[in-house]
Amino acid sequence: MTKGNKLIITFPTTTAAIAWERVCKAEELPGRLIPVPPHIKAGCGLAWLTIAEYREHILEGTREFDLEYDQVVELEER
Repeated sequence: MTKGNKLIITFPTTTAAIAWERVCKAEELPGRLIPVPPHIKAGCGLAWLTIAEYREHILEGTREFDLEYDQVVELEER
């Protein structure tokens, strides 16, 4: 993953996280599943990590699939 602000998307369940990953891979949307960083409180413990500049692209690309998610958190690159 390239440098820049990161985008973390959290999920209420592991099933939601796996569904998100499956759709993103099929639609060739950038990112990967990671453990939720400790400073973010989230339901299932998994999160999608991508670059913040892809925020709208990712959310729009998954909207038609009616995928569940909890939070969208942008982390500044240091």
